[in-house]
Formats: sequence, C-alpha cells, structure tokens
Amino acid sequence: MKLQLEPFFDLSMDCLCIAGYDGYFKKINPAFIKLLGYSEEELHSRLICDFIYEEDRERTALYRQSLKNNRPLVNFENRYVCKSGEYVWLHWTSIPVEDEQLVYAIAKDITHKKKLETERISHLGHLSKLNQELKQLNYTTSHDLRSPVNNMLTLFDLIDMDNINDEDTAEIIDFLRLSVEELKTSLNSNVDVMKQDDIIKEALEDVHFENVFEKVQRSISTLVKKAKTQFKVDFSGLENIAFNAAYMESIFLNLITNSIKYARPDVSPVVTIITSEENGEKVFEYSDNGLGFDMKKVGHLIFNLNQTFHDNEDSKGVGLYLVNNHVTSLGGSIGVESEVNKGTTFTIKFSA
Repeated sequence: MKLQLEPFFDLSMDCLCIAGYDGYFKKINPAFIKLLGYSEEELHSRLICDFIYEEDRERTALYRQSLKNNRPLVNFENRYVCKSGEYVWLHWTSIPVEDEQLVYAIAKDITHKKKLETERISHLGHLSKLNQELKQLNYTTSHDLRSPVNNMLTLFDLIDMDNINDEDTAEIIDFLRLSVEELKTSLNSNVDVMKQDDIIKEALEDVHFENVFEKVQRSISTLVKKAKTQFKVDFSGLENIAFNAAYMESIFLNLITNSIKYARPDVSPVVTIITSEENGEKVFEYSDNGLGFDMKKVGHLIFNLNQTFHDNEDSKGVGLYLVNNHVTSLGGSIGVESEVNKGTTFTIKFSA
C-alpha cells in the first residue's frame, strides 16, 4: 500500500519545507507560510537568503554549503524576517538528498524560548550589578565604621578604672569594652573577606564550633542575660569543620539573636545546638522553643530577603537570608522545621 504523506506535510504544526540547491524554496507547508506571513508565491519567487535576518546570512550560507557537500544539518538556529518586519528564531534539522539536488528540512519556532533566555540574561546581569553594589556598600560600611570604633576603644583607655568605685558600673564598662573589641574584630574580618576578590574557597579554615559559640555569646552577653537565655550545646559529635570563620560567626549570631527576639513572652529562650557526623555527613542542628511559624503558609519564604513573620519592630528580614547564603555559597544545605508556639529547628548539612 502506498502511503499518502501529503496530509502529514500540510497538517504539521512544525515548519516543513523542501529547498533546492539553487537557493529557492520548492515546497513549503501552511504552518511555515502562516508563521512568516508571506504568500506562497512570494516565498517561491525570491531566494531563501532574502528572508534571512541580515546578520545571520553569512553564517547560514556557510552551513548551507555543508548541506551541498552532503552533510546533514542539526541543531542550527537562525532568524527569519516576517512580512510584518518582525523576526522569528528557527531551530533547523535539514537533510540533503544529493541525487535530487534537494534539501528536506524541519524548523521549530523557538522565538519564545529565545526571549526568555534574553530576559534571563538581563535579570542575571541586573542581579550581578546589584550584588556588586551591595558588596561595595558592605565593604565601605565595614571600612568606615572602624574609625569610630577605634575612637571608642581609645575613650575606654582614657577611663581611670581606679576612680570607679561601683562594681556594677565597672562590670558594665568591661562589657562595653569587650563588645566594642568584638565589633572591631568583626569589622576587620568583613573587610579582609571582601578583599579576597570573592574567592571564598581560599577563606576556608579549621573552625571550632565551641570557640565560635563562646565568642558570639560573649559579644551579646548582655542580651543573653536580659532574656534569661539557656543553652544546651553538644559539639562532641563534630568539633570542627572546614568553613569560613566570619560566616560561621554570622550563622551563630543570627540564629541566637533570632531565638531571643522571637521568644515566647511567657517562656525564657532555650537554645539547643548539637553537631554530629555519620556516614560522612556533617550536621549542625539548632533548635529553640520560640514562637515558631506556620510552615504551610510561610515555609517557602523563610530564607528570602526582607521577609518577616512576626510583629517585631527589630525585624528586618535579613538574618535567615544571610544564614542560608553563608551555608549554600560553600556547597552546604539548610532545612527547617517549625510549629507555631513550639519552636523551630534548623538543620545544616555541610559540604564534605
């Protein structure tokens, strides 16, 4: 039985055509005619190259020569100009038949895909620019703040502690001095990290969880005491990790201050931190007993920038964004589980 292929040619949603080695269309299907907007007579009467976008003609001619040398053409893309003046992107598969001096071709309209790619590149460029501006602002802020911090430390040196008779006042001054020294260290670390031209891997070092925890706890000791925060920590399962030290301090700082900030009003904050390593998987688990949140409603937004989930005037929606960024930028992952008024658990898995 002889197969009738004409309906297949006419009814196809893809653009089908048969072109001669002489550079003219010999047959073109309705889908192609509709896409370009020319009449069938116009398409047959002009050289194919006349319909090709001018910037693509030379490249297309090179590939057409390959077809004449009996080499099939696959995954080739070029632009055709429609009668309306607009152009469309076509993705070609073409097979030459040398004996007939003909080329049988299928073209898919990928204009929408190309527009999406262009938009994506544009968005990435915009995000890259914003990221560079943010880094520059961060660098400038960290750099410029060091001068007033140094001035504050100088003022502490001018205080004659022998003239301070009240023990509570002397202790407060010591706490203030310690906090300013920690702030200076953090600012210096930020500047040093940013000077590394974004090569984060070079900033990796052996970070001990206990040391970081004690350093952060000292830097916010007044806040911890005021909130009557309790800590239950166990770093015996994994004492240290290759990580960026400044990032690790930021992770501890943001998680702990969040637990205090979003504590339940009738219950003192209890923070539990456990590290472990099993089957090569290095895990940091952080839990609190705070307000928590509804995972079904906001679970997908937790690590987004500028997202706040509680009515707190200190909420800026930056802390968890930074935590997530610190972890994922070094190849790790972070998960979260939470229930309203039952607290939150963050599970960080570090890159091996």
